[in-house]
Amino acid sequence: MKTWVVRFVSLLVFNIAVLLVIGFLTPARVGWAALWAGIVLTAIVIWIKPLLSRWFGGMAARSADRRTRVGEKVAEFFVAFAVAFLVWIATVLFTGVSIGGWFWGWILPPVLLIIGWAIYDVIDDRVEAQAGALYDRATRTKAAGADATGPRPPFGDSRTTAQGRKELRDGLTDEQRRMLDEL
Repeated sequence: MKTWVVRFVSLLVFNIAVLLVIGFLTPARVGWAALWAGIVLTAIVIWIKPLLSRWFGGMAARSADRRTRVGEKVAEFFVAFAVAFLVWIATVLFTGVSIGGWFWGWILPPVLLIIGWAIYDVIDDRVEAQAGALYDRATRTKAAGADATGPRPPFGDSRTTAQGRKELRDGLTDEQRRMLDEL
């Protein structure tokens, strides 16, 4: 659950920024609809875009053996553009975003979406790691592996406790450690 929340929120923030850039560079009116449009765009990108990419990619793959390298790159761009175009149309239809003109409203925003997706693909691991840390801090949970020892028991044999801590550090029991030393 945490992974989906972190992924959704980090992509949402990035998509809102991309929508504001689209509103700034084109006559498209995003305004306060950027929040709702960002939610819709994020949902479409997470759940619908992979299906569209697979479908268009499958259609393009049927004729891949008849294309040159340049032709393959052009086909990849057109597949990405078709997906971005359909995502943009769905975003416009389901939100309060208004567009103007055929080039500035229908052609340029999908190109800006492709550029935004390429940038997000480069930085997504770092963004999601930061968002995960913020999520952990907000829910007051520790990241997995951050503190492997956990809380100490109130009573117990100190030898057993020390042995357990040693095992947690390397994941080996005393017998496994001895066998490894013998090798």
